[in-house]
Amino acid sequence: MTLVSIIALVLFCIIKILMTCLPTGVVDWLFDRYRLHLKLNDKDTEIFLNTARVEGDEKATMIKQFNEAVVREKYSLYPGSEETYLKPQNADSSFVIQTRKGNREIKLLLSSYQDHVDVVKQYKNKMVVYSTYPFNEK
Repeated sequence: MTLVSIIALVLFCIIKILMTCLPTGVVDWLFDRYRLHLKLNDKDTEIFLNTARVEGDEKATMIKQFNEAVVREKYSLYPGSEETYLKPQNADSSFVIQTRKGNREIKLLLSSYQDHVDVVKQYKNKMVVYSTYPFNEK
């Protein structure tokens, strides 16, 4: 009986140490998996401005600015309110970004305003809406 208790205690201690001291790679993977604002790469990303494809330096600049943007606020999305975010009325410009994250296809709809940028993230059957600070400000 004491042998079982000692083995259980040792296993519990090992699990506790592993849970509290995860390697950096595992922590980065966990954070990246549940990150709201994902980081884009040039290879798997296509950017469209009013159905015209954006290429070259302009694409690289947009991806860099998008990756540096800071999330300002996440919005609650209620059933029936999707139209408000999918077709904004007073946006300065609208971009569509299609990218791949692993084997998932992700579509980002960006609506740029003077003081913020609204991002609608669509993947699978889910939709997440959030706002970021303007890409060109720090």
